[in-house]
Amino acid sequence: MSRALWVVMDSLGLGAAPDAAAYGDAGADTFGHIAAACAEAPRGPLRLPTLTRLGLPQAHALARGRPAAGFSDLPVPDSCWGYAVERACGKDTPSGHWETAGVVLDRAFGLFPDLDHSFPPALLHALIDEAGLPGVLGDCHASGTEIIARLGAEHMASGKPIVYTSADSVLQIAAHETAFGLQRLYEVCIIARRLLAPYDIGRVIARPFVGTPEAGFVRTGHRRDYALPPPAPTLFDAVQAAGGETIAVGKIGDIFAHRGVSRTLPAYGHDALFDATLDALAQAGDGALIATNFVDFDSVYGHRRDALGYGAALEAFDARLPELLRALGREDLLVLSADHGCDPTWPGSDHTRETIPLLAWSPTLRARCVGRRESFADIGQGFATHLGLPPLAAGRCFLTDTVAHGSERP
Repeated sequence: MSRALWVVMDSLGLGAAPDAAAYGDAGADTFGHIAAACAEAPRGPLRLPTLTRLGLPQAHALARGRPAAGFSDLPVPDSCWGYAVERACGKDTPSGHWETAGVVLDRAFGLFPDLDHSFPPALLHALIDEAGLPGVLGDCHASGTEIIARLGAEHMASGKPIVYTSADSVLQIAAHETAFGLQRLYEVCIIARRLLAPYDIGRVIARPFVGTPEAGFVRTGHRRDYALPPPAPTLFDAVQAAGGETIAVGKIGDIFAHRGVSRTLPAYGHDALFDATLDALAQAGDGALIATNFVDFDSVYGHRRDALGYGAALEAFDARLPELLRALGREDLLVLSADHGCDPTWPGSDHTRETIPLLAWSPTLRARCVGRRESFADIGQGFATHLGLPPLAAGRCFLTDTVAHGSERP
């Protein structure tokens, strides 16, 4: 029985991409700066025995030309390992996931670049009118936790949802789960998704929160993403066309607008995501693709610029990885990757344009370096080869196209 498991360590970049300067991200290095912060703190260097076995710090050293702090004398990985460069423009969640699944965007998503009064007045007026809102708050670039702390009380008093964006292609709407209503928030986001058609914005994100002005506000796990559908068939569509099942764990289904997804397993928090992934593996049949996004790396630690928290989350993730390895069948393939960076030491609170890890393991896979891959799509092409599917539209299969350790190009 041959199955594929794709695990996305959301935002775990391995250092600035070759074109990072064009995005203001020259010098960004999510993994390297987390490792340095941990090594300099009383807690000590990162301890990642399973990820080291699979080649994460080795891939980072290959991408950066030097090992991260606390990772000298690295062993030879027991995996196919390397790193990948994004071909698509931007540093968005959808573009990174879609490219990995074989669809490379040839133009960037639209943006709302103005820091204040970010949205076109006509767009906001239409949203207010069609959703029956008394108005909106925000209309700016903001961190999600900061803006609900600043405007949460006014939102509860006025009934106006909080609308904001960032350097990414996104419109986010925050509202109190009980004072405003969770279902009503989703309905407003669906209206916004439709109204955004002329602007080519990648995602609308519902950002529900709870709490009181006196005790403070906290976001909940009921986030929902409303993404544009991929512009062409992806790996998910190819699996379904061949009669295989596709199981999306966590927010993967939302990222692909549920196209090509057989079923979704919702889960919030990394432990719950691990549990749901293990459940999916136990249920999946021959030819299945299981995909899980571990979003807390990005949303809880990267965007909130918490390097030590990110490091602790990596260690907790590492501690549970052996469960996944033990659950894999002899002919199953596991690939760990990312979708962009989100360097917690970098100015601001946005994603960073970085290379990503490619770590592939199977009980029968020969360990070797696969070097630098010139597209995230090489990962999807590897999955297609493993599952016996026709070649995807983009990418070179990393399973059959390998290089010696240290090479700059596969």
